[in-house]
Amino acid sequence: MISREPTIERLAIARSLLLQPFDLTEATLAKALATIATHRIDDADLYFQYTRSEGWSLEEGIVKSGSFGIDQGVGVRAVAGEKTAFAYSDDISEAALMDAARTVRTIAAAGQAGKVKVGRRASIAPSRVLYAPMDPIATLDSAQKVALLEKVERLARSRDPRIVQVMAGLAGEYDVVLVARADGTIAADVRPLVRLSVTVIAEQTKDGVVRRESGNGGGGGRFGFGYFQQDVIESYVDHAVNAALTNLDSRPAKAGEMSVVLGPGWPGVLLHEAIGHGLEGDFNRKGASAFTGRVGQRVAAKGVTVLDDGTLPDRRGSLNVDDEGNASQRNVLIEDGILKGYIQDSMNARLMKVAPTGNGRRESYAAVPMPRMTNTYMLGGDKTKEEILAGLKRGLYATNFGGGQVDITSGKFVFSASEAFWVENGKIQYPVKGATLIGNGPDALTRVSAIGNDMKLDTGVGVCGKEGQSVPVGVGQPTLRIDRLTVGGTA
Repeated sequence: MISREPTIERLAIARSLLLQPFDLTEATLAKALATIATHRIDDADLYFQYTRSEGWSLEEGIVKSGSFGIDQGVGVRAVAGEKTAFAYSDDISEAALMDAARTVRTIAAAGQAGKVKVGRRASIAPSRVLYAPMDPIATLDSAQKVALLEKVERLARSRDPRIVQVMAGLAGEYDVVLVARADGTIAADVRPLVRLSVTVIAEQTKDGVVRRESGNGGGGGRFGFGYFQQDVIESYVDHAVNAALTNLDSRPAKAGEMSVVLGPGWPGVLLHEAIGHGLEGDFNRKGASAFTGRVGQRVAAKGVTVLDDGTLPDRRGSLNVDDEGNASQRNVLIEDGILKGYIQDSMNARLMKVAPTGNGRRESYAAVPMPRMTNTYMLGGDKTKEEILAGLKRGLYATNFGGGQVDITSGKFVFSASEAFWVENGKIQYPVKGATLIGNGPDALTRVSAIGNDMKLDTGVGVCGKEGQSVPVGVGQPTLRIDRLTVGGTA
């Protein structure tokens, strides 16, 4: 058997699904791009997408629902200065493509917009090889998927008699994209994505009072369902069960200004929201971020290094190429406390006179790309978790988070801790409930006083929302201590 180079293989798959069934060729794409470029523009692209998705859910021991869907279409974009014209269609045909091209070319020339040169010959864009071009939905049959969910339920109930309800979900997606740019560049990606989730509810009666608490677990990435072997499933179940049982004994959280220790892994969602969004190029180009104009300045304590890295193999937030055809990159955003740069798509990079960083992302062919994070995390330091907790005289140790809100312009954030503990004199005293962390992202970075050596990425559950678009992402961090953070509580 002769195998093809991975980039060529992905392009062949994309052509077979997105061009050949509709009698489209690269010449047709070039014709559409040339039609757009008859007016003064800075850039233009075509984004074809085929997505097949499947989902199963279990509740009360029964697989109660399942879903299967196929979506496909093309988005056509022209950019002039800061202005974007965009049209999309779920009809992939030459007629629909040319109609969309004529629609977007009406964009008026603006600012520095010039006549873009349309490439006469297609050139394949460089890309990475971070995951296999597989269809994950086909890696298990329907009976095996149902059996997997039933196993999750049995394991959860066997952990403790106080587990009274189990809900589990399994989802898979096969996403194929093809990007054609005005300069003749063509790129393709085949993106598998799977996720297994479990939620449990624990119940106990104490002094005549019935108390119910929930816990969540799960994960996934860019691979097949075969990843969910016994040890992986057990880790998800144990995380959910332990969280629910811990919260059964939780007490109201104390409020006030105090030092807070954040656990490794998923608590990096606070870093993603409070810091990461503020480092996206569009907010900084418009002067709407607390980090605007601060490249080269100290924005965090020494030792704080933050990366956005779309090149991690098999990770949920990783991409071989972004949704503009640029190869993903490992971008150092903050190094030893100094701001090094922003996350960029093509348009904002051009307007800010910097290079794209491989972060042009869109939810689907029906949306325009914008600067978005991939896998955002902080590098580890030299302290153990035990050393960091030992230095906490009186404060909060937060190991898991639920929802949160962030104001990009001011940097202010509010996050709710779904699992946290009260610490005194370096010792964990008891679990607490109802704790919220309130602060300012850029300010909080300067108050980092200890960084653990246990950097960990999340298990693969992150979804990031921006301007109505959702994309899969990853987060991570080591154990981290932040001083003088405001904690809202119920005690």
